[in-house]
Amino acid sequence: MRDLARRRPALAQLRYAERRDAFAGLTLAERFALIHRTNLWGAAETTSGLGSELAATAALRAGLHDLLGRYGVRRLLDLPCGEFGWMAAVDLNGVDYIGGDIVPDIVTANRARHAAPGVAFRHLDLLEDDLPQADLVLCRDCLVHLSFANIHRALENLRASSARYLLTTTFPELPENGEIEDGDWRPLNLQVAPFCCPPPLEILLENCTEAGGDYRDKALALWRLEDLREPGRL
Repeated sequence: MRDLARRRPALAQLRYAERRDAFAGLTLAERFALIHRTNLWGAAETTSGLGSELAATAALRAGLHDLLGRYGVRRLLDLPCGEFGWMAAVDLNGVDYIGGDIVPDIVTANRARHAAPGVAFRHLDLLEDDLPQADLVLCRDCLVHLSFANIHRALENLRASSARYLLTTTFPELPENGEIEDGDWRPLNLQVAPFCCPPPLEILLENCTEAGGDYRDKALALWRLEDLREPGRL
C-alpha cells in the first residue's frame, strides 16, 4: 500500500490551508457556500473541483451507466450534485435523477440550467435531512471533505434512507485515515478504521492523475447500505 505521507498534497488541501482562518465559526452549509462562492478548490471548469472536470471523469462517464443497469437502478440520488457538469454528459436513459446539494445557490442554478423531465434538483443536507426515495445514492467527492464525526452522521442518515446501494469515493490503497476539519480534504479508505466497511460489490477506478498520479487508486465503490454497520454492531 502507498504510504499516506508519500502522497503529495492535492490542490484542495493546499487551497484550504491558505484560507483556513476564513472558515472559523462557520456552519457546514456556510463552509461549502464559501467554497463555491470563491472557487476555493481552483478548477477552471467548475467550482466543484478538479475531480469534476470532464477529463477527470472520463472513466466514470464510460462506466456509470452500465453499473446502474447491472443493479437495476431506476432512481438515482446524486448527493452532493455540485454544478452537474460532468453528470450532464452521463447517459441517464431510463434513470430518474435527483441532484441534491447543501448550497442553495447551486440548486437554484442547476434548476435553471438543467431541470428537465426525469432530472430534478433539491436543497438537501446529507447529515440531517430525510432523503428522497432512490435505489442508489451517489455520494462522490463528499465524505473526503468531512470530519470523522460527520462522516458517521452521513452514513447513519444514508442507512436510514430507502436506498439499497451507496456508490461513494474511496482510496483502497490508503493504509490509514486522517482526521480533518469540515471543508478540508484528504483521501479516505472506507475499509479501514474508523469505518471498517466490508469489501465493496464493485470498484470503478477513476484514473485520477492529480499530484503526478499519487491518487491513482481513487475510485467509486459500491456497497449495499444494509451491509454498512457501525463498527462493533452486528
